[in-house]
Amino acid sequence: MPVSQELQRFGHHLILGLSGTTLSDDDKRVLSELKPVGVIFYGKNFQVGAPYEVWLQSFKELSTQIREYTDRNSMFMTLDHEGGSVIRAPLPITRFPHAFLLGELARKVAQATALELKSLGINVSWSPVADIFSNPLNPIIGPRAFGITEQTAAQGALDYYLGLKESGILGCAKHFPGHGDTSKDSHIELPILNLSLEELRSRELIPFKALIDEQIPLIMTAHILFPKIDPDVPATLSQRILHTLLREELGFEGVVVSDDLDMKAVSDRFTQSGTVAQTFKAGCDLFIVSRNLPSSSIEHTYAIAQDFANSLSNGSFNESVVEAAQARIEKLLNVTPQYSVHALDQDTLLQHAELAIACSFQ
Repeated sequence: MPVSQELQRFGHHLILGLSGTTLSDDDKRVLSELKPVGVIFYGKNFQVGAPYEVWLQSFKELSTQIREYTDRNSMFMTLDHEGGSVIRAPLPITRFPHAFLLGELARKVAQATALELKSLGINVSWSPVADIFSNPLNPIIGPRAFGITEQTAAQGALDYYLGLKESGILGCAKHFPGHGDTSKDSHIELPILNLSLEELRSRELIPFKALIDEQIPLIMTAHILFPKIDPDVPATLSQRILHTLLREELGFEGVVVSDDLDMKAVSDRFTQSGTVAQTFKAGCDLFIVSRNLPSSSIEHTYAIAQDFANSLSNGSFNESVVEAAQARIEKLLNVTPQYSVHALDQDTLLQHAELAIACSFQ
């Protein structure tokens, strides 16, 4: 049965995860029917353990097929690649340490990282983390942040972003309006932060403001409930947080992207009718559906797309909201470089390995 035009329109707002090192029948179906504007890669998309030239060729073939099935020349080819525990690609891609250890080398590390990402055909890095390592019991952020104070976190994130930008990779500040003070993991449950707007302004928002002032093109939402600001919905669905705070007060004009909708903090909510429309109206432009968790499935992806289509056809949200989001995405896509997968020379990789070691001796 042909896919509806409304269903296909959701593809302009979709960053999709894939099942493995080759395209499954489900992958081929969703890529060709929804035509997502981008994909997000994980470790499962690389032939881990294979020699460099073998896994690189396999990944090159996968990337080529993705473009063929979506019938898109320009796409957001994205990777969660922060360093430390958040590195997806196999060796010899450099194992740079967590952001917290980069210090004054953050910009150099980002430049080196960008060079490696470009060799994988990647044009968007879901970094830097703009959260603050303010809660030592935080199970999910911790040393992924650049500092324990708003000033050190802001400076490190800013240096890292500028390094990515200088070397041709789009950066994304995450997780707005701040995930550093949580004691819960949003992959598993919905964290709750009882911070007031004044407390956010004096701490959490400072790194984001620094990055917005440098015109970072993407900001990722946090699946966190802030009862003192919006007691009804997490930040990803909150108009008060994404529109009033991020767009109006902080002046962000770029693309707002959701954190993964398969995460348990919000996944059940996105099975409910009208949730996608609510998220659009809140200020979200792009939606990540990773298909990377045990609970995720292609049916969940289609259900989210169908909710979007239903909301459009029944008039429950304004066409102008979708058009504005699409315009922001297309504006960014038009200036996003498209890279081909290629091998890096040994001298470059050796220099990057030495830089990674230097980070440990600061």
